[in-house]
Amino acid sequence: EKIRWPVLVIAILAAVIGSQAVITGTFSIIKQCCSLSCFPKVKIVHTSSTVHGQIYIPEINWILMILCLAVTIGFRDTKHLTNAQGLAIITVMLVTTCLMSLVIVLCWNNSIVFSLVFLLFFGAIEVLYFSASLVKFREGAWVPIMLSLFFMIMMCVWHYGTIKKYEFDVENKVSISWLLNLGPSLGIVRVRGIGLIHTELMSGIPAIFSHFVTNLPAFHQVLVFLCIKSVPIPHIRPEERFWVGRVGPKQYRLYRVVVRYGYRDVPKDDIEFEKDLVCSIAEFIRCGDSDDQNGSLDGATDHACERLSSISKGLPFQEDDDSEVNGSDSSILSTGKETYQNAVGPKAKRVRFVLPKDAQIDGEVRSELQELTDAREAGMSFITGRAHMKAKSGSGLVKKIAINYIYEFLRRNSRGSVTAANIPHASTLEVGMVCQV
Repeated sequence: EKIRWPVLVIAILAAVIGSQAVITGTFSIIKQCCSLSCFPKVKIVHTSSTVHGQIYIPEINWILMILCLAVTIGFRDTKHLTNAQGLAIITVMLVTTCLMSLVIVLCWNNSIVFSLVFLLFFGAIEVLYFSASLVKFREGAWVPIMLSLFFMIMMCVWHYGTIKKYEFDVENKVSISWLLNLGPSLGIVRVRGIGLIHTELMSGIPAIFSHFVTNLPAFHQVLVFLCIKSVPIPHIRPEERFWVGRVGPKQYRLYRVVVRYGYRDVPKDDIEFEKDLVCSIAEFIRCGDSDDQNGSLDGATDHACERLSSISKGLPFQEDDDSEVNGSDSSILSTGKETYQNAVGPKAKRVRFVLPKDAQIDGEVRSELQELTDAREAGMSFITGRAHMKAKSGSGLVKKIAINYIYEFLRRNSRGSVTAANIPHASTLEVGMVCQV
């Protein structure tokens, strides 16, 4: 008995170390699969500001726990567990050998003959063990095969659906020429306020915008296409967070804002975010675009006419009640301690941009800032798109099951946009769109 206790302690420690290695490896693989659009979006928590690969995924941790308990309780026999573990280990070794032969040729630039010799020598040994494990398929070895098949089908369907969704977005992306044909009013009624449209595209106009204006011909006087990106560094400096550009000519009042966050950055609440966003757009308007590079459309492509500028510091503004501001109802623009303001009513809050002392504002910039001020005072609305995937009529049965049921189920239960938690629900408008692929 004295001999068994040290052996038991060593076995427990080895199991703990091995399980931690499996869990950490699973987190890393899932993160890479999410980056390659091969796995549904999950919450990834970076636990270190210095080590980029040190992550934690709550959903995967719970799934691993449930699977371990289910297998242990379901088998109730160490023999079946050993058979399942043996097949899983030898399968990993066989797959590693096959991938290693590709690394020898593609990464190390060695000869194909050396790669084949390596594959045949080690692969032949592992195939013998693999075939011996398959003999015990009914005695527990079927578990890793079924789990692998399940996750492979899920990953293939998600990757296929993601590619089809991207192709649909690219094919139905609104071109600048379509926007120009609508005129400055975009062919719709422009109402007071700022419309914030969330999109994953960093260039071009999302299809959800044309879908919205086609069915409801009214939109805000100032439109902002907002794209939020997560970058693989811990923190983004505040002066490099906002990138602002113009979509179309100046009189269209369409802007594109790209906001970048590091994986350790904490997004601000919606009120502070709105202020920073408006300040960045105001600073972009005040600085102007040299040679009209952001608004030039003559013979330019969509990418050329949407050049983004980094806004190191936004133009500050203040919001005061009407009773706190003494002045006339006309627009005032001055420097120093005086501000640029506009009154819209006795109970409305006045937005006042604080200008530098040496600021020189021409009439065009004054008019654009005035319109941004009016829109800010009227309020900001958040427009989000939700695309529903559906297979085209005439598609095969396998495609219909994959897109209409499996992919849609995964999409509804996967993690949404990174901005969803900070959007005020009272000011949110969700636009649905059916994507037939």
